[in-house]
Amino acid sequence: MALHFGKRETEQPKPLSSGMATPRYGSASPSPAQQPPSAPEAAQAVTPPTAAAPSASTNSAPEGGSKLTVGPNIKLKGVEITDCDTLVVEGLVEATMDSRVIQIAQQGEFKGSAEIDIAEIRGVFDGNLTVRQKLVIYATGKVTGKIRYGKVVIEEGGQLSGDIECTVSTATRSANKPSMALAA
Repeated sequence: MALHFGKRETEQPKPLSSGMATPRYGSASPSPAQQPPSAPEAAQAVTPPTAAAPSASTNSAPEGGSKLTVGPNIKLKGVEITDCDTLVVEGLVEATMDSRVIQIAQQGEFKGSAEIDIAEIRGVFDGNLTVRQKLVIYATGKVTGKIRYGKVVIEEGGQLSGDIECTVSTATRSANKPSMALAA
């Protein structure tokens, strides 16, 4: 079974060689052109280019840290997700989680409970969602259930329904409002 992750635009295709097969006729040792690449070359050959990879996130999501991607047509059910900085959902996830960022792609669906700093929803979320900072629902997004958020942005066409509450404290709200002083 051969895995192919893509090639860099500046890299020429390399001949595939498993290093296991010997020529049917001739010498048993492979020629220099048939020898498998060294470990650094092999790592470069299978490393997908980062610049060419499509980005489903906006610049509001922090990069780096631990990232879990549940790809299209993948179903992940009955789990608790912890210590994950970013969860990218392109398939179906039924779980509970506490994380920093969740990104649900247009074809993605999350069912369950999540406590998140930043949520970017292009697909479907159904369940208990607590967003400590910012909830972004794109035009194709649909969020239902018990929803708590600090700030919310909803594109035209995005849907938000259920038990919805803004969790910004009243002290923060009153600090942002201009005070009115009455003169006696």
